[in-house]
Amino acid sequence: AIRDDEEAVYRLLTEGMSEFMAQGEVYLSETFKKLKVLPPPKISIGVKSSGSWLELTVDTEGMSGAELTKLLSEYSQKKRFYRMKNGEFLALDDNGLMTVAKLVEGLAVNKTDLQSQKFRLPRYRALYLDGILKEGSGITLYRDALFKAVVRGMKSVEDSDYEIPLTLRSVLREYQKTGFRWLKTLDSYGFGGILADDMGLGKTIQVIALLLDESNREPDSSALIVCPASLVYNWENEIHHFAPTLKVRTISGTAQEREELVKAASAGEILITSYDLLKRDIAFYEEREFRFQIVDEAQYIKNPGTQAAKGVKQITAGFKLALTGTPIENRLSELWSIFDYLMPGFLYTYQRFREEIEIPIVVNGDENRMQRLQRMIRPFILRRLKGEVLRDLPAKLEENVFAKLEGEQLALYDAHVQRMKESLEGKSEKEFRSEKIQILAELTRLRQICCDPGLLFEGYKGESAKAQMCMELIENAVGAGHKVLLFSQFTSMLDRLAAGLKKAGIDYYMLTGSVGKEKRMQMVESFNEDDVPVFCISLKAGGTGLNLTAADIVIHYDPWWNVAVQNQATDRAHRIGQKHVVTVYKLVSEGTIEEKIIAIQERKKELAKQVLEGEGMDSVSFTKEEILELLG
Repeated sequence: AIRDDEEAVYRLLTEGMSEFMAQGEVYLSETFKKLKVLPPPKISIGVKSSGSWLELTVDTEGMSGAELTKLLSEYSQKKRFYRMKNGEFLALDDNGLMTVAKLVEGLAVNKTDLQSQKFRLPRYRALYLDGILKEGSGITLYRDALFKAVVRGMKSVEDSDYEIPLTLRSVLREYQKTGFRWLKTLDSYGFGGILADDMGLGKTIQVIALLLDESNREPDSSALIVCPASLVYNWENEIHHFAPTLKVRTISGTAQEREELVKAASAGEILITSYDLLKRDIAFYEEREFRFQIVDEAQYIKNPGTQAAKGVKQITAGFKLALTGTPIENRLSELWSIFDYLMPGFLYTYQRFREEIEIPIVVNGDENRMQRLQRMIRPFILRRLKGEVLRDLPAKLEENVFAKLEGEQLALYDAHVQRMKESLEGKSEKEFRSEKIQILAELTRLRQICCDPGLLFEGYKGESAKAQMCMELIENAVGAGHKVLLFSQFTSMLDRLAAGLKKAGIDYYMLTGSVGKEKRMQMVESFNEDDVPVFCISLKAGGTGLNLTAADIVIHYDPWWNVAVQNQATDRAHRIGQKHVVTVYKLVSEGTIEEKIIAIQERKKELAKQVLEGEGMDSVSFTKEEILELLG
């Protein structure tokens, strides 16, 4: 007798009676004979775009939303059939049920919405939704024109009609133009995104193109750029260089000064501040709404519990963008935090993200959950590696990176400049010519103050703007898997930087003139083969004769202003056997003798060489006026 064993009933109805009849005589009631196994309901899904939302309707051939919810629950438990209220059975074949189940899981649809069979989703779910619907079988799909336009626009960025700003058309490389169009596309649909290009591929200039284009269209559009303190003035300098028509305001100084700067900011200005200052100044921005908010080195907000992360997330902005070459350094929660800034809720609450995505992937190696995460985030991350765009790039990229002296370091520099000016102005031409060596020594001291006042003043306990910037540059490079050559003319500066590397837990080699030939070659061979990421090299000891093609980033901490000597050092990495694009960073203290030498370098190459190379002083032909010009 078979009564309540539903699995047995199902087998009877679907597989026939032969199996049971072979065991003996089987009697069926009239009620049982009337039972049917019906095919799954035909499912129709409609999607239309409405403002910043997507509106979905799910139709299941007259089945109520409550029954659909129960049916999906049975399906998710891998049951083969579902018993209706009237006693009939529905076969739970894949059909369209798998598609609906994937949507419910991936789109965080709650039971109430599902039961109503009409619900709204944020428009940033468009591509994920479209992918699931197109893969699904057994459903009838309707998508309105606006929804199709969003999907088509996000998938065909390179073919978009967005025009590059005229002044940057000859400056941007092709992949950078694609990056600009990707940013414009995200902005047009109300999405946020992560520009995650490799170091040296020009994330900054792609953003500047976006800001310039918007300013050309809407001059009153404002922007807030948040970055590490060491990059604040570099952003200012890059904007002035590539888009001098843009109005820039750097938020710095005392708390009162910063508040006044923010209050005085007018429409159309670009405000630049640091993570550290923003978290202190967040009240100053409460009543402001920005057209754009850009966070640079977005790994600074990878921990959602930090004040830096909380600060950027309190800003109101129409379009939010994150820049980082390392969107994930250690754990998936870092990615969640960045998206929580860009589009809150996109990766659910952190609790749900952890339970449904992070733990299954990290602990269980769940490939399905990994694919689900990739499908969700892929449209909103643009990541190009140097090797991928190699054809668009020269073999060597060079960039000046600016640090701005502040506080005690700036005071020492200004005092030394003033003393030199007073001394020079009081000298006759004859005295000036006879004291060239002493003047060179004073210029060298100025350069040392730019590097780190601790090189000159034993008791100095303050900061070095350039050292801080250099450490952040190295940490970001190492975090992204690069190997770095770090050059300095001053071995004592290398010692200080090495101490910073040790504190940061970064392994390094050190090559100075005191290292013997045999040891020197052992270090070179090891660096080219092992995982040690940084090679600190004094310019005189390592400017020639070394093959260090394992490195693809070169940092000139205090550039040797003789271009030939500097290039010889760079060529330790940029030489035959190098398989990667080499990025060269020249660290420059803004508003100092270092920056002025760059400007003079083209106009008076010989002067720059003689003054700051420190050799061949007998033939120096500079005048007192030219030295005063260097001092500013």
